[in-house]
Amino acid sequence: MTEIEQRVVSALQVDGRAGPGRIAEVLDLSPRTVTRVIARLKADGRLSVICVPNPAHGLRGALLLRVKVLRGRTPVIADALAQRADVLFVDILAGGEEISAIALGGIDGRLVHDALPSTAAVTELRAHSILHVFSDATQWRTGLLTDDEVAALTRPPSVEDVTPDELDQRLLDRLAADARLGPGELAADLKAPESTVRRRLDRLTAAGRVRTYANVDVTALGLTVDANIWMTVPPGRLDEVGRVLARHPMVHGTVATTGVTNLMAAVWCHDLTDLYAFVTGLDVPSAEVTVVARAVKRGGRPGSRKT
Repeated sequence: MTEIEQRVVSALQVDGRAGPGRIAEVLDLSPRTVTRVIARLKADGRLSVICVPNPAHGLRGALLLRVKVLRGRTPVIADALAQRADVLFVDILAGGEEISAIALGGIDGRLVHDALPSTAAVTELRAHSILHVFSDATQWRTGLLTDDEVAALTRPPSVEDVTPDELDQRLLDRLAADARLGPGELAADLKAPESTVRRRLDRLTAAGRVRTYANVDVTALGLTVDANIWMTVPPGRLDEVGRVLARHPMVHGTVATTGVTNLMAAVWCHDLTDLYAFVTGLDVPSAEVTVVARAVKRGGRPGSRKT
């Protein structure tokens, strides 16, 4: 990506629904330039902006899955998982025999008890309940904007939460596919008055329900290695270590889970040397490192990185 493209993407990480005029003003660009950059990045698949669930509102029994599959069957199982609405993230790990995924529905859900076990291609299934989300992909930043630019793009803190009704949920579902749709486009899709859609958007946004994720092709930013670090941390240090990792600039997700490996961090690195430096800097009793070969689905939408 060019420097301008990277800065526009960085602005969308802060607020995925920010208009071209607002981004242009903060970044000292022209609105036409911002509009062209966003259209170009979306058209060639390097960027999509979507609305994702907020962990603060509950993730309906989120699970971190590790699925071992017969060699040659991994892409089929991974793509099948990606088609499910209750699966948010799907990665194929290096080696081609294991899939990592985040799914909703809880340990008693049909995915864990029926769908995956009934597939002969699955040789092992480990399902870990997510106990706490320290950080997720929506909070990762490129670090290319100044503090003042980030502050200018940051929306005010959420006010009192609202419980979405049927129309609100339809609105959020549509934004889950494309968070940059305007009120007019949303009104046409939902067959509702534009004034009503605008009021609902304002209310949901103020309550923190419109949470955007700029799904960017990170290889275009020079980040060629995506890895998951599965750590075993003493319970008394779990919160401390999780919070420290969540603030690390290379980390794009940190969750505490059940199981022997009770903390998982997802990291983006420029190369394996960077990954080595990250791992050797960890102050934990043990850690398993897995490298992502293909991001099949990210944040509820198809992944942008394939190797």
